[in-house]
Amino acid sequence: MPASAASLPVDTPSSADIAVVFALAVEADAFERLVADRRETRGARFTFSTGVVAGRRIAWCLSGVGRAAAAAGARQLVDGHRPRLLVSAGFAGGLDPDLRRGVAVRPDRVVTDDAARPLALATPPGEAAAGPLTIVTVDAVAATVDRKRRLAERTAARLVDMETYAVAEAAAAAGVPCAAVRVISDDAHETLPGEVASLAAPQSPLRRLGAVVGAVGRRPGAAVDFWRLWERSVVDSRTLAAAVVDAIRQSG
Repeated sequence: MPASAASLPVDTPSSADIAVVFALAVEADAFERLVADRRETRGARFTFSTGVVAGRRIAWCLSGVGRAAAAAGARQLVDGHRPRLLVSAGFAGGLDPDLRRGVAVRPDRVVTDDAARPLALATPPGEAAAGPLTIVTVDAVAATVDRKRRLAERTAARLVDMETYAVAEAAAAAGVPCAAVRVISDDAHETLPGEVASLAAPQSPLRRLGAVVGAVGRRPGAAVDFWRLWERSVVDSRTLAAAVVDAIRQSG
């Protein structure tokens, strides 16, 4: 069973084999339950956690949503823990109609919607034989079927998120390989509730809570939508945790 989290002194450095950047607590929740010897370190901006998974020392943080937050989390993980592999883990939207909701995927390339150069991502041996799997990182949620279709046409990406490119860029700058592990939380056929875009914008947890309360006040039916999304996210978090553990085992 995982050990309970223990506090470490502020800014205590410790090496890790692998470092993982999650954006949100709901993405990391199931993974954290699988970690043994868990400890926490208060960094300059984030609280970092360390522990052991599959015999390897792991460090991770909850960066918050978006490229700027993910880049800051990735840089501080690299500086504080000197990992051999950096992983961007979380949920993603599907752009390819063949990618089913709830499946975990390992993209092999990440691009942006603003013509930044593509970056390669580490994948397990032999996985590339299944064909290229590109993820595009954007600055706002791809909430509608039409936006997803247009993104796929412009970028040839098969899934979309808001953090992977920033993590891969920070890894490249540090000379560390980067992998991405993503669970499809909404597929190419699905339009998300209108309030999701504002909730996913970079903001503090308190501000996000206020946005939820405000959305329900304006549209009471939003409460049902939020509950359904929460139920799905709990299941997706378990799928993500298993996929991240597999990536750790396969990292060698």
